[in-house]
Amino acid sequence: MNDPKAGGDLTRATLAEVGPRLRAARQRRSMTLGALAAATGISASTLSRLESGKRAPKLELLIPVTRELRIGLDDLMMWHAVPPRPAPRLPAARGMTVEYLSPAGSAVQVLKMVLSPTATPSPARSHGGFQTVYVLRGKAKIKIGDDAHTVNAGQAFEFDTRIAHSVIAIGRGPVEVLTVFSRQGEPIRPVDLTAVDGS
Repeated sequence: MNDPKAGGDLTRATLAEVGPRLRAARQRRSMTLGALAAATGISASTLSRLESGKRAPKLELLIPVTRELRIGLDDLMMWHAVPPRPAPRLPAARGMTVEYLSPAGSAVQVLKMVLSPTATPSPARSHGGFQTVYVLRGKAKIKIGDDAHTVNAGQAFEFDTRIAHSVIAIGRGPVEVLTVFSRQGEPIRPVDLTAVDGS
């Protein structure tokens, strides 16, 4: 159950950030309170009280001020999106590179793999779970136990990972695949887009 007091504290803390951030944005543009007042039509005393936190940061004040300072309303808040970062990539081994696209420890793991044709492919292995392999580019051979299946670009293949398996690039070029692994051992079914009501 959400704590209303905690939510109120977060709101107050966020609003307390608005004034100092406004002042910092104005100073970065080397603009005086008087110049900002002339540009926005808001009195310098109101702007000063807004920056000091003595005036509530209402939208009718913030919109013209942020427009003039060339910043967004979200720039005034204390929360920000997590900065983008490259997905971790393992060093290439046995003609294969692996890039993790999901957080470590997730129940469902998503990996992008690029496999080059090689005379010494990775050995087959088995472990608990269920895996779906989507071939994005090239052609792959998926070996499940004693069976082998050819999967072309645009196709997917699901299998129980308790059976020894391996994915091998076939043809002259590399194969690029997206693998989705469920630790629960349940099949991962793609959404049937034809069943979605588009009306």
